[in-house]
Amino acid sequence: MPIYEYECEECGHQLEAIQKFSDDPLTECPKCRKAGLKKMLSASAFHLKGSGWYETDFKNSGSKSDKKAPSCSTCPSGDSSK
Repeated sequence: MPIYEYECEECGHQLEAIQKFSDDPLTECPKCRKAGLKKMLSASAFHLKGSGWYETDFKNSGSKSDKKAPSCSTCPSGDSSK
């Protein structure tokens, strides 16, 4: 279930609520008891899980130590690190 963030337009109280997609949005502030809650826009956080979605996949395929960078013909010393 997603976590929604709310802010009360009356008192400024902020809260998070775990709700189903089908649940109606909250309207009553738990702090001031007024109907001033509005959903906030926030960055969603997710983590890809399962086979093939690990952060270590493909990190070592063709490591930098195995490949030598081509030399730079426009660099003064032929150095490609600039």
